[in-house]
Amino acid sequence: MTDVAAEQATPVGPAEQNDTGFARLAMVTIDCADPVALAAFYGALLGWETRHVDERFAILDNPEGGSPLGFGRVSGYRPEPWTEPDGGKHFHLDFYVDDLEAATARALALGATEPTHQHGRTLKVLIDPAGHPFGLAPLDA
Repeated sequence: MTDVAAEQATPVGPAEQNDTGFARLAMVTIDCADPVALAAFYGALLGWETRHVDERFAILDNPEGGSPLGFGRVSGYRPEPWTEPDGGKHFHLDFYVDDLEAATARALALGATEPTHQHGRTLKVLIDPAGHPFGLAPLDA
């Protein structure tokens, strides 16, 4: 976590004691070349408010009280090679949507792109403006 991210992340309190873990997710941070633009893309996609934004880091708050999303500038950032069927990836985000066709159209209008390779029929893989893959799945799938 960058210094800015550490300063801006909301503490979530001590983890409850249980048998499965001792840590709680503070934030998911996505590396990119332009955190301002990528935060704007995901803010519009999810309807989340921006808590912090500067040229090095941006944070979107989860209105449902879950972990926020952070976006950090990485010098020399290069997108993941997802667009090839055998391409690797570092991570991806999946989102439930009410209407897959409408959600796909809205994400594309926001700047996402659609790779030719798709893994299945119920999950639509798109690429965000920074080159990260993400999936849209119907809530009833």
